[in-house]
Amino acid sequence: MNNHSQIDKHNFIYPHYQYSGEFTPNNLVFNANFQEFSQRVSYICNLQTAGKLSVDESYKQIEILWEQLKQSFQSLNIEKDTNI
Repeated sequence: MNNHSQIDKHNFIYPHYQYSGEFTPNNLVFNANFQEFSQRVSYICNLQTAGKLSVDESYKQIEILWEQLKQSFQSLNIEKDTNI
């Protein structure tokens, strides 16, 4: 496999998007954490759909990921947008 198709494969399997919100270093870090969270949840859902993980195990793993994301949000001191 040549280098160009490896890059295409990597971008397909691990999509990431530019941050378009208000720029602060903390917001950028949280955005990266959120993208990783959503990617992992997608994998867990796919494994559960394919029968590789039970519903309970999938729920537990997603719950752990959610707690990690919440801790990230809190530790980065990001203000909640109350206008939403």
